[in-house]
Amino acid sequence: MKTLIHARTINSSESSSSNIHTSSPEECTNLDSSSTEVIGASLNRLTVGSGPSDPPSEDSGENVTKNSSTSTLVKKVTYVQYQSELQMPDIMRLIQKDLSEPYSIYTYRYFIHNWPMLCFLAMYGEKCVGAIVCKLDVHKKVVRRGYIAMLAVDEKYRQEKIGSNLVMKAIAAMVADGADEVVLETEITNEPALRLYENLGFVRDKRLFRYYLNGVDALRLKLWLR
Repeated sequence: MKTLIHARTINSSESSSSNIHTSSPEECTNLDSSSTEVIGASLNRLTVGSGPSDPPSEDSGENVTKNSSTSTLVKKVTYVQYQSELQMPDIMRLIQKDLSEPYSIYTYRYFIHNWPMLCFLAMYGEKCVGAIVCKLDVHKKVVRRGYIAMLAVDEKYRQEKIGSNLVMKAIAAMVADGADEVVLETEITNEPALRLYENLGFVRDKRLFRYYLNGVDALRLKLWLR
């Protein structure tokens, strides 16, 4: 049985479908040059938009239309840092939507109140369409370890790199605070989430057998920053 304070990454991939990815803060060789360049280039490309954006029409239940390159949606999505308790319902709504094992609000507060600088929201106009929740502390009295606890993107806004951009925002904040590495856990069957993180330079560090309550194994992924 896992400790209550654990977290999930939900539908984090840019694919149209994804299984729930779960992580636990209790279990929470350097990168080769190519991996370092991948994450470094990705962080450098990420920009935060500003100003209001027009939300998608609510007259249609269909997903936002995408073109062959950068969609209008991507240009209008802005990324903001957590600011107040008023944003908590949006974060919980996104994460709990596909959650089979619901969390208490105290679990969210554990992360967000202790590490508000590591919580980011993706906004399309006034609507929150993505969120990431992380923490950063000292691991084994030596390493400053970042931990990606929760990541979710509204299903109507996937395949737009919103999940990847949220991860990069969080990693950039961790780097600024002196992080040495970043870890997370995800279901071994969650191929879309694995692709997302591996494309950002994460590597498979350890297999955790029967990690989840449903009996599925987990993979711990790690990104070395130094």
